[in-house]
Amino acid sequence: MPIDLAAALPQLLPRAIEWVEAQQAKVQRLGTPLSLDGIALARAVGVVLPEMVRVALVDRLPRPDDPELREAALQAGLLNPGTFGITFGHAIYIRSGHLANRLLSHECRHVHQYESLGSIAAFLPVYLQQIVEHGYDNAPFEVDARAHERDAP
Repeated sequence: MPIDLAAALPQLLPRAIEWVEAQQAKVQRLGTPLSLDGIALARAVGVVLPEMVRVALVDRLPRPDDPELREAALQAGLLNPGTFGITFGHAIYIRSGHLANRLLSHECRHVHQYESLGSIAAFLPVYLQQIVEHGYDNAPFEVDARAHERDAP
């Protein structure tokens, strides 16, 4: 059943922040630091603290257990079958077989956006509101991330 994302966002936001923070903590524990080339790539797209970035290669991107949150994420286009990476603060999930500089640079640009706003709790309301207002593909943070995709550092 479709959710009115604009109306539901204020109620969903605290749960979304909690879930994203938990995902970041998990990847920070289990993920792999960027290689030297990855650090150079991250710096090239504006990441201030690339040594804090961790990457987890997974068969499937995580989805919230909370049914309403999961449905909202799917409806917003955040976790559709064509999604190969997702960023939570300094944590990046990438689907196995899809790690490439263009995707990593895109996700690192999202790391930069998180850094610029200061926290997950500050980033998420802005980002999700952009998706509600403009749609996923036209959200300003997504447009910015695509503009910073690169094949090499």
